[in-house]
Amino acid sequence: METIIVQRSRTTVDLLLWRRFGIAGAQLVEATLQLNPGLAGLGPILPIGTNVVLPDAPSTAASGATQRLLDLFGGE
Repeated sequence: METIIVQRSRTTVDLLLWRRFGIAGAQLVEATLQLNPGLAGLGPILPIGTNVVLPDAPSTAASGATQRLLDLFGGE
């Protein structure tokens, strides 16, 4: 886990996670709020100087297998 301090105005939890983890940050909002009791009570825009504990990065190899999403031409 990593602790960061909000340093810019108009910063949201989503934005912090996007900056740190990229697109994978979208799945970490709930975990971040659980690690930071009272954070949601501050409102959607975090005050400058707020300490935020970030969860560990999600594992990209968690599933171990790939899944075909779309096959346009019916080939294997």
